[in-house]
Amino acid sequence: MIVDDLKEKLDLENKQAQENQQKYEELLEEEGLDWVREKQEKPPEKLKTGSKDLKLHALASLLMDGTNNRVLYEENGYERRAMASTTKIMTCTVALENSKPDEIVTVSSYAAGMPDVQLNIRQGEQYYLKDLLYSLMLESHNDVAVAIAEHVGGTVEGFATMMNDKARELGCENTNFVTPNGLDAEGHYTTARDLAVIASYAIKNEKFLEITNTPSHSFEEISGKRSFHVSNKNRFLYLMDDAIGVKTGFTNQAGYCFVGALKRPDRILISVVLGCGWPPNKNLKWSDSKRLMDYGLENYSVKQIFRPIKLDPLMVKDGQERWEYLTLEGDLSVLMREDELVDIAYDIPSYLQAPVHKGEVLGYAKYYIDGKLFEKLPIYSTTEIAKIDFPFCAQKLFELWSLQY
Repeated sequence: MIVDDLKEKLDLENKQAQENQQKYEELLEEEGLDWVREKQEKPPEKLKTGSKDLKLHALASLLMDGTNNRVLYEENGYERRAMASTTKIMTCTVALENSKPDEIVTVSSYAAGMPDVQLNIRQGEQYYLKDLLYSLMLESHNDVAVAIAEHVGGTVEGFATMMNDKARELGCENTNFVTPNGLDAEGHYTTARDLAVIASYAIKNEKFLEITNTPSHSFEEISGKRSFHVSNKNRFLYLMDDAIGVKTGFTNQAGYCFVGALKRPDRILISVVLGCGWPPNKNLKWSDSKRLMDYGLENYSVKQIFRPIKLDPLMVKDGQERWEYLTLEGDLSVLMREDELVDIAYDIPSYLQAPVHKGEVLGYAKYYIDGKLFEKLPIYSTTEIAKIDFPFCAQKLFELWSLQY
């Protein structure tokens, strides 16, 4: 009798739970919030991302939000191109992360024989690594780049492997480094998008910023026989308020190139121009970079796109409790244009299987900006729900028995 009553009670609960779950899913579908599967991200197929054509001279250009690597504008931004001395952004980054500033670098004959632009270091000379990094980034010396690469990586090839490993770590799948100085070489390429990601990462290193923002630097060869003075050739630092770098470049194949960065209290912007003219048009890279930055400053503002949402509970199968309550927490702000739209989709199961642990990630809220996935925030369980077991069933039987007697 008691067992029959318990079975009838559980069957009724299951039926009610299934009906509630069905109504819940129908409601979500009506409101356009039914579950969506993970979307596979692909590079944009259209040539331009942004609200208008900026009429730039560069063959490839891109503007990126440096806080989250979201692309704000691009034209041929995913096209593989030669990068010239913007390569040295990665050269400096890898050197800083894998060596100490006071290490002594001995110059090889191979490094000393690099073509212009040169510091004119000589075979057998020794320098502190920190001084060579200033020479590398302020005046873009090719002989110095090779000396650094050989010191840090053992060989140029070994250092290139380190550079490529770092690129893969950053998600730069369309970049391949062959040289540390960016001289034209077969298989040495990047994209404006990848280069912006590399720069976004590099400027988070305070030592990198210190070097690239220094107006000038003086140093000596360790023996004291020769002294040097290098000056920063990055005019962009004086072209825009709050500019913080980062690197120029030119080769016959790459044309004029520049990666710029601007930091203000509410934003970090990264601009990239590749193939931005050939001699004598060396100043087009500055005007294009400023136009990109102005576009970002004038058309984008910071918006808080996270909003607390009450999520209906999920049914728990074979659980000691019938419903699991969900929570979504976060703080999500982003640079957006006024005409951009945000959509949210919830990727969570239709029911749960016990046990469920408190704080367990049950799914994700996916934020799309103009149809492109921007961010995923985890959805957590709020309670601990154990699986039905013998002691639990015995307790329920006792409770039913107590009610009848």
